[in-house]
Amino acid sequence: MKVAFVGKGGSGKTTLTSLFAAYLAASGRPVLAIDADINQHLAAALGASEEEAAALPTLGEHLLLLKDHLRGGNPRIASAEAMIKTTPPGRGSRLLRPFAEDAVLDRCFRMVNGVRLGVTGRFTEGDLGVACYHSKVGAAELLLNHFADEAGEYVVMDMTAGADAFASGLFTRFDVTFLVCEPTLRSVGVYRQYADYARDFGVRLAVVGNKVTDDEDAEFLRGQLGDALLCWLTGSGHVRATERGQVRPIETLEPGNVAALEKLVSTVDSVERDWVRYHRQAVQLHLRNARAWGNERTGRDLAEQVDPEFVPGTHARA
Repeated sequence: MKVAFVGKGGSGKTTLTSLFAAYLAASGRPVLAIDADINQHLAAALGASEEEAAALPTLGEHLLLLKDHLRGGNPRIASAEAMIKTTPPGRGSRLLRPFAEDAVLDRCFRMVNGVRLGVTGRFTEGDLGVACYHSKVGAAELLLNHFADEAGEYVVMDMTAGADAFASGLFTRFDVTFLVCEPTLRSVGVYRQYADYARDFGVRLAVVGNKVTDDEDAEFLRGQLGDALLCWLTGSGHVRATERGQVRPIETLEPGNVAALEKLVSTVDSVERDWVRYHRQAVQLHLRNARAWGNERTGRDLAEQVDPEFVPGTHARA
């Protein structure tokens, strides 16, 4: 299952992503996490030291390697250079399980306290003033299109803040999107904007309240969000300790917050992916990107990369 955490900057997206991933890992579930936020703090939130976080490989630096690996023997894709971030898989493409042994994934991901973690990478000095951050997340988008994950396997992504997530097709690649919302009008406004943008794409969106301190905060969220509010987390000594560099096991998280995480997991587990619809949407976004900039950039008609008889899934991987 593929899961995203989105929301206003500062709402606690990274905190919720790390708690969710740590909870899954502690319960013995396989979890792969990707930090696709412009502020790359997920490794530290999972308990990595500053030195360990700085030493992580980035997906961006392995982009060509990943493209060549994923295209496999697909005759519709002549080379890694011909692939763009939205290129969908077809017959001959290499579909991956997120947790299977794979030499290329091993070069791009590292284990951090039971979570297989990949990071898109920070801005470099050469990027400043000339590059959009969404150029960094292309490798993550390709991976999501080529992961043939099964029920009980979790791919979790910490996304960019606010409506920036809509600058790429990533926002459609998830079975459930959790929007983290503080008990403030500004945070609720971000939810409403996100829900409005996502509506036409069939995004399954649920709101998770965060930083709730009392009944007044909870009542505010219920009044503003109604049935969209799934659950909420309260202020946490466990989280504060992690933010001070004191890594604690997830078992020390407050019982009410553990119950909220259990609600998130049960929500994800209740979803069954429609592979036909999932792939059709990937193709539509690819064709849109091809017309907008991809054909000109590559000098090719990227519509030819679409295999009309292909549907991904675990059967296709086999």
